[in-house]
Amino acid sequence: MAFDREKARNFCIIAHIDHGKSTLADRLLEYTGTLTGKAMQEQVLDSMDLERERGITIKSHPVRMDYRDPSGQAYVLNLIDTPGHVDFHYEVSRSLAACEGALLVVDAVQGVQAQTINNLYLAVEHDLAIIPVINKIDLDAARVDYVTEQFIDLIGCDPSEIVKVSAKSGVGIDELLKAIIDRVPPPKGDPEAPAQALIFDSMFDAYVGAVAYVRMFTGTIAKGQKIRVFSNERQFEVGDIGWFRLARISQKSLTAGEVGYIATGAKDVRHVRVGDTITLAETPCAAPWPGYAEAKPMVFSGLYPTENDQYNDLLDALQKLQLNDASLTWEKETSAALGFGFRCGFLGLLHLEIVQERLEREYNLSLIATLPNVEYEVLLRDGTVQLCENPAMLPDPKVIAEIREPIVRASVITPKEFVGAVIQISLERRGVQTKMEYLDVERVNLEFDLPLNELVVDYYDKLKSVTRGYASLDYEYLRHRADDLVRLDLKINGEDVDALTCIVHKDNAYSWGLKLCQKLKELIPRQMFAVAIQAAVGTRVLARTTVQPFRKNVTAKCYGGDISRKRKLLEKQKEGKKRMKQVGSVEIPQEAFLAVLKVER
Repeated sequence: MAFDREKARNFCIIAHIDHGKSTLADRLLEYTGTLTGKAMQEQVLDSMDLERERGITIKSHPVRMDYRDPSGQAYVLNLIDTPGHVDFHYEVSRSLAACEGALLVVDAVQGVQAQTINNLYLAVEHDLAIIPVINKIDLDAARVDYVTEQFIDLIGCDPSEIVKVSAKSGVGIDELLKAIIDRVPPPKGDPEAPAQALIFDSMFDAYVGAVAYVRMFTGTIAKGQKIRVFSNERQFEVGDIGWFRLARISQKSLTAGEVGYIATGAKDVRHVRVGDTITLAETPCAAPWPGYAEAKPMVFSGLYPTENDQYNDLLDALQKLQLNDASLTWEKETSAALGFGFRCGFLGLLHLEIVQERLEREYNLSLIATLPNVEYEVLLRDGTVQLCENPAMLPDPKVIAEIREPIVRASVITPKEFVGAVIQISLERRGVQTKMEYLDVERVNLEFDLPLNELVVDYYDKLKSVTRGYASLDYEYLRHRADDLVRLDLKINGEDVDALTCIVHKDNAYSWGLKLCQKLKELIPRQMFAVAIQAAVGTRVLARTTVQPFRKNVTAKCYGGDISRKRKLLEKQKEGKKRMKQVGSVEIPQEAFLAVLKVER
């Protein structure tokens, strides 16, 4: 059957974490008859165990549904499920670019949250038809009237336009399907024009290579044709093409307005990056679809195997994981304290957690992750700018003119009684308040310009703690800004421990260094000699603690006689300890590296 653009609707679901996005997708699949009986399970679009356990969407999952309305008219509905977490912001924006409409879902209990607003702005930017949806209306604590008022204030809609549903029980799903058909415009595009397909996601298949998830805007691409990827000029032959139910369904071609997949045969998923454009090699389109940008890692951390003989296994695991996650970057590095490992770049802290957990689970590895840090711009005195993502690799202070750190615009939505506490923890982390806006009588939207380094360590945990879990956070990168930053080195018995090196603000260097020294003193086991733990900036020691040695009472056998006999024995012991210290090495336990992550700022 030929594809009828007038009877097609491409839409996505956007919402804050845990507002019922995946459950709503389940109900749509069930009501359109796409899935029935045994195939139906909860969070059916969340294919990873991690996604199910955490209740979050990590990867986008498109699905095509055939739907007949009550009058018997057949429609094709393409749903593109999107991740909700701020770390995957770019993936959400590309998914929105592939749609004409969006379901903006809000929990009837929690109301509008930070990412709801952020995703709404993204949808408005892409000029999408927005259908406001209130979910979980069947709960006892649901505040439907209150959330309706929030929606009216937020997008200026009419109360009759808001669709009220319960994704769990299926209430209101029929009305929602009718709203999608009535309000989401059909896709446009000339099937005879040069082919232009936007890649909104990609994955790696061991049998057919890199598979691009695409939305066709113009033209037609058929199986066996030669295609070209715009950003890297690489050419591939289409091995397979088609659209999604939940598995891939092969077709002869994809035409303008359709959502589907193209199996490129590429050996690396980085050759078909999200946001790129695919066209035909022989008759290419004039320009790529606008808005392409490479997903840039924001947080960096060293990953080291606890057993040195697992190094090759970790290398193998990272290579395999990168095939399915093009936003993960890594390079080999060596640490004097931890041995051989990798410096990895992540989109954010959740991305780091997910990758580490997948490596440990799926590849049976035991890993140590070093303190997360961000990418700094270092302006040298000769005018050149270096990028530094590992604090231990910072150039000599004598050649540095200034160090610039990444600044983010953080948006916090909190109940009004916690405003003071949120402002306090933000100012303590060198934040600058830029906005304070009452969304309604109960909740306030606060905006801060914050150094990303302060945000990635423990800001989110602190925020949840001081607001009893009621605040929500969203952030976006603004720029790099120069500040008075220094490198803080940790020395154990005069030896630098590069894995514990960090870049901090000059004003915080003493307090942070002292806390690290005190924490390490608790964790480093006692030796037969004194172990000095120092925090230093350059050659200046800011803080010091000492792990006291075990002491044998060598004077016990000395009874009576001159004091010089005792002194002689003590001097001999002192010489022995000195010699032991020169040749002895201090084993730093794994807990010490993990404890640094939990040190209170």
